[in-house]
Amino acid sequence: MGSHLIRRLVEQFPEVRVISVDNYFTGSVANHVEDPRVEYITASTVDISRVWDRRRLPSPDVTFHLGEYSRIVQSFGDFDDVWEFNIRGTKEVVTFCHERGALLLYAGSSSKFSGEGSEHLSPYSWTKAKNIEYIRNFSTWFGLDYVITYFYNVYGPGQISKGSYATVIGIFEEQASHRQPLTVVEPGTQTRDFTHIDDIVDGLIICYLSGEGDGYELGTSQDWEIIEVARMFSDDIEMVPARQGERGWGRADSAKARAIGFAPKMSLADYAAEVRKSLER
Repeated sequence: MGSHLIRRLVEQFPEVRVISVDNYFTGSVANHVEDPRVEYITASTVDISRVWDRRRLPSPDVTFHLGEYSRIVQSFGDFDDVWEFNIRGTKEVVTFCHERGALLLYAGSSSKFSGEGSEHLSPYSWTKAKNIEYIRNFSTWFGLDYVITYFYNVYGPGQISKGSYATVIGIFEEQASHRQPLTVVEPGTQTRDFTHIDDIVDGLIICYLSGEGDGYELGTSQDWEIIEVARMFSDDIEMVPARQGERGWGRADSAKARAIGFAPKMSLADYAAEVRKSLER
């Protein structure tokens, strides 16, 4: 995610200077954007102010806060990491932005829109929902310019396809490329709204330029059953048991984002057809 955003920033804003702070929990140095306007710092968001002050860096105009723990099922086993990255880390990023007069652009979790009580289904969902409350309250208490966006199942180049943090589309592509059955979590009728990384980055830039406050859902506003998505990539399907914390459905209400110019262009069906075609060659 971060590398795609950085690449777009240096393409779209010639005078930009980008400073990335990343602990590489799921990121990779291999994704770095080679450009003199980009600087990479290996550090945790918990230490962002200390790192910034030690290097005597200028105050930023905007902080894109994408550096949180972002997996639902795995968060039950990684609770200490979830707390460190999502609660402690975000508290420090909020303070950092407030003290330096920077706009905070925060990536919330779309899991909060999946029905009453959905934010309590997992440690991940709960911490993300609490951070939304914290940012909004902090702004009321002390003054903070912020924009809150919500991502819906991001896919595309650079997605994680292996290991416990792999994404759904990444897993399906990896399994299809090795002629393995595509594992679909029961019941398979749960739905998700899938959004291409290029559209997400478009949305982030638009929200930075024109957004204000909460409520910018970045999705296509079309949801797909997971088993239907799997069949886009392969006819060989294997059902696996349901997992703790999974929500039943997810579909973006992108009206507020569309009102300021967000218009997703990429189709999951077209993307899957291209992947399948390439694998069949």
